[in-house]
Amino acid sequence: MPALSSLHLNMGPVALCIVALVVISITHWVYRWRNPRCSGELPPGSMGLPLLGETLDFFTPNTSCDIPPFIKKRIDRYGPVFRTSLVGRAVIISIDADFSYFVFQQEGKLFKSCYPVTFNEIFGRQNVGSLHGFMYKYLKNMVLNLFGPLSLKKMLPEVELAACTNLKRWSNQQSVDLKDASASMIFDLTAKKLISYDQEKSSDNLRESFVAFMKGLISFPLDIPGTAYHKCLQGRKKAMGMLKKLLQERRAKPREKQSDFFDYVLEELGREDTILTEAIALDLMFVLLFASFESTSLAMTMATKFLLENPLVLKELTEEHEAILRRRENSNSGLTWEEYKSMTFTFQFINETVRMANIVPAIFRKALKEIKFKGYTIPAGWTVIVCPPAVHMNPAIYKDPLHFNPQRWEGMESNGASKHFMAFGGGMRFCVGTDFTKVQMAVFLHCLVTKYRWQAIKGGEIVRTPGLQFPNGFHVQFSEKNGLKQDITTNCI
Repeated sequence: MPALSSLHLNMGPVALCIVALVVISITHWVYRWRNPRCSGELPPGSMGLPLLGETLDFFTPNTSCDIPPFIKKRIDRYGPVFRTSLVGRAVIISIDADFSYFVFQQEGKLFKSCYPVTFNEIFGRQNVGSLHGFMYKYLKNMVLNLFGPLSLKKMLPEVELAACTNLKRWSNQQSVDLKDASASMIFDLTAKKLISYDQEKSSDNLRESFVAFMKGLISFPLDIPGTAYHKCLQGRKKAMGMLKKLLQERRAKPREKQSDFFDYVLEELGREDTILTEAIALDLMFVLLFASFESTSLAMTMATKFLLENPLVLKELTEEHEAILRRRENSNSGLTWEEYKSMTFTFQFINETVRMANIVPAIFRKALKEIKFKGYTIPAGWTVIVCPPAVHMNPAIYKDPLHFNPQRWEGMESNGASKHFMAFGGGMRFCVGTDFTKVQMAVFLHCLVTKYRWQAIKGGEIVRTPGLQFPNGFHVQFSEKNGLKQDITTNCI
């Protein structure tokens, strides 16, 4: 018994020492978390809770078109460049126009594209957004082969036919959820150009897989059965399985003549000196289908919503497109490329739509080396997030930024990216599908305002988490203008 008592007494100080060491270690770890090492002065900010950071606050839903509350609160407290931590990663967030532009211009030199690990799980580890240097340029040129001006010029009649056909069908329904309906329209058109996919002739429903994918894309990244994020990953898995099956079928029965983008990809894969792999090709297909399914349909839905809310803008847009019809020698002809290029106010309207819609809430880059900018130090390896909404809704850049005003673009060069306009990205990673998006939106608007009236039935409320969503849909009723008969086989009135 005395020996046991002695052992018990001796364990007391040992246990206290262990507890003390644990407390000191945790305290030191928390201190280091909140005060990251840096050879210079870090931008001001808070790293939030250990590991979790400020992730929950960042994903908190809001219903405004204005600068997200998470960003606005920190701008007021810390200024236009600040630090935080999201999903366990140290982050610098910029709404400083000069710094954001600098980040884009230094792509591949001081910064590289770098999205969260969860994004790579969703879009594929070898998706085009994660590739760099020569490989990225190679894939970009491949995509331009499909979405370049020459291809779009040839595609114009197909885009118009799709718009006319779908609007005609929608007008025969009590109402349609415009977000879902436009996504289906765009997806079907893009899938046809990419992989000759026809839903009516296919035993697999590729679009349904993307619907499941989309429902969990903008969600907290928790991969547990039953969560939205888990459903998103399952949707991707199913879609990728279909694309791989199609690739194998094409390889088994090659076509004599190149007829879609998949044929072009297979041709590249068959070259002896190719740098393209099957995994990269499939991820590329997935990303292109996703972009068509989500981004453009959101822009199209917001455009229709803005027209309902701004009757004077609708009047001016309608006048521009009715003037195009009046100038035609043959009233039954379809849109020409020259007519498309003449849509001055339409392009201003599209730019104002994507400025206010802010479909892309954040653009991610990674610092390749330590960087000094405006007195602050950005450590190597840190993520830099450029925040387009904070630029687009800045009253110092855009007067009365919450007012929808296409005329603000009059006389402005807005075909590319700039310090003050980054709806389609910036630098060498400027979105290669920008022209395709504009063609689809302009042609849809042309068919819409010249042939139809529409009214909102229900829904239309937006939520940002931080990506744009229509939680209750946007249900719209379309009707043909009085006395107007259409022939969708000729794409026109």
